[in-house]
Amino acid sequence: MTRLRGDAGQVGGMEVLPFGFLVFVAIVLFLVNAWGVIDAKLATTSASREAVRAVAEAPDLAAAQVAAERRAAEALAAHGRGGERSTVLPLRFPDGFVRCARVTVTVAYEVPALAIPFIGGFGDAITVQSTSTELIDPFRDEVPGVAAC
Repeated sequence: MTRLRGDAGQVGGMEVLPFGFLVFVAIVLFLVNAWGVIDAKLATTSASREAVRAVAEAPDLAAAQVAAERRAAEALAAHGRGGERSTVLPLRFPDGFVRCARVTVTVAYEVPALAIPFIGGFGDAITVQSTSTELIDPFRDEVPGVAAC
C-alpha cells in the first residue's frame, strides 16, 4: 500500500474559518443587543412603577412631577442605566390631581442599536418605554376631593 505524497487537500476549508468567525461575532453582537433591550425594559418598568408610586404619595402636582423624575432616575441608576438617555414623559391626570384619580407615568429609555462594552453605543437608538398607572392615595391629607374609590 502506497501513501499519497502530495499536499493536495491539506488545507481545504481554511477559507471558511474567517467567515465562521464573522458569523459568530455577528450573532454574539445581536444577542448582546437583544439582552440590552430586555434589560432596559426591566429597568423602565421598575422606574415607571417607582415614579407612579411617588406621584400617588405627592402632596400637589408640582411636587408630583419632581418626585416622579427623581424616583425614576434613582430606579434607573439602580439598574445601571440613566443619564441623558432616559426621560419621564409628562404625567397624565384624566380627572385632575384629586383623591382617587388615576395617574399614569411613562418612562422611556433609548438603547443604542449597537452597544459594545467599555466603548459605548453606536447607531440609531431603540426607544424602550414602560407605563404604570395607580390611584392617588385616598387617605392622605392635603389632597382635594372626596375619597370615593
